[in-house]
Amino acid sequence: MLWEALRNRTFPPAFTWLPLTTLNPKSYVDHHLLFHFFQIPFTWFGDPRLGAKLSATIFASLAVFSCYWLLARYQIRFLLVWLVALLASSAPFLYRLNMAKAPPFAIIYLVIGIHLLFQKRFWPLLPLAAVFTATYDMFPALLLACCIWVAVLGWVEHRFEWRPLVWVLAGIAAGLIINPYFPQNLHLLYEHLRMKVRTADYATKVGQEWYPYDSWEFLGNSLVACIAMVTGYIAFNPGDRRRSAHSLFFLIFATVLMIMTARWKRIAEYWPAFAVMFSAFALQPWLKGGNAALASLPADVLDELQPYLDRHEPLDRLKEAERSELWKTIAAAVAAVLLGVALFFNLRHTVKDIAASEPHDYYRAGAEWMRGNIPSGQRVFNTDWDDFPRLFYYDPSHSYISGLDPNYLYDNNPSLSRLYERITLGEQNDPGPLIRDRFGARFIFSDNRHDKFFNVAMESGWFEIVYEDEDCIILHVRDEKGEPSSDEAEGGK
Repeated sequence: MLWEALRNRTFPPAFTWLPLTTLNPKSYVDHHLLFHFFQIPFTWFGDPRLGAKLSATIFASLAVFSCYWLLARYQIRFLLVWLVALLASSAPFLYRLNMAKAPPFAIIYLVIGIHLLFQKRFWPLLPLAAVFTATYDMFPALLLACCIWVAVLGWVEHRFEWRPLVWVLAGIAAGLIINPYFPQNLHLLYEHLRMKVRTADYATKVGQEWYPYDSWEFLGNSLVACIAMVTGYIAFNPGDRRRSAHSLFFLIFATVLMIMTARWKRIAEYWPAFAVMFSAFALQPWLKGGNAALASLPADVLDELQPYLDRHEPLDRLKEAERSELWKTIAAAVAAVLLGVALFFNLRHTVKDIAASEPHDYYRAGAEWMRGNIPSGQRVFNTDWDDFPRLFYYDPSHSYISGLDPNYLYDNNPSLSRLYERITLGEQNDPGPLIRDRFGARFIFSDNRHDKFFNVAMESGWFEIVYEDEDCIILHVRDEKGEPSSDEAEGGK
């Protein structure tokens, strides 16, 4: 749709499918706009499902490779072991990277930003922050990384390095302002923060990704990432401030992401990779060997130890270094095997989770019936907000009540949102006139699991079944109340 709008010079296209929410045509904001531009070439395959799979594969691979590149750039030893660790870090990490969504770009941008911070090349942070902001609303993570590095530099060099903060903030401002949806995007950003960044329960039931993990689920799903964090904490050596700056940065950054993951499941697509990188950087002095560890000691301590170091013969020290290197290689090989086992189980878990998803043609028959039998442009009352993506995909000729996030309806009209919840949960008697008059809909699309709603609807006498299959049911609101359809309500619903 974006591509057609560009070709027809009607960009940005109007979003008309959720008129009762904050995503109504006047207020709609595509807060993943640049990411959707990156996806445009993958729509040219003819089959959008194939394009989505290819884009997810390529973008996720680039995200993992960017982490691998950062480790290689800073000469972390046993790179292939760390690559397996990245892939085995967490089952949710693998699952969420397989989605055709924007998080892989957040990882890529963060890795680039961290490298720029480490190299003290601050001005490129401006275009990076602008691109990040236009791609995905996870851009505050770059500002968080910047603040942490400024604090680390303050601890290491005893000075306040203000330049990265200025460049990142300027880039974020540019990304928000140089935007076809400005200034509505500022309001949506505020609403997202207000709706989701909270410790109390949500005003309405949101997607499972915004709820916390159970403790054992958290540990079991991300065992390798948890072990990486513990290993990093143990290995971290603050003795030489200058040489521990990188590992200190990852310690703080990965810890913040870990806490966020414990609160919101969706951060599982970021934290595991940075937990592994934290462990890699913290272990680097040990991996480089004893000489590197000694070199990290302060000069006055080295002067005191020099007489003792000189007492060893060069050949003895060489043999000792060879034995140490052998043991490290053995330890790396054992770690690689264990990580391979963890990767196998994570892959199996991820495959099962993906296989448990509804088939790709779920709702297709019902949506196509609506396209052929309901006049174009009418509003359809969908009983589940998370059904919207499939309905939008298979039947874009109609608009719907709630979608993408239930808070969009609640934020735009709290009373209507509460009424919607009561109706869909089967707690509202005679819902027909309310659906018709308050929501402006004469047709209802529902899955076959809303038993209470269906029973109340059919017993009210306001509805008739116009379509039904094994996946969904479509009801029509009558002009006048009729006899209760109790027989239909009892017929297996």
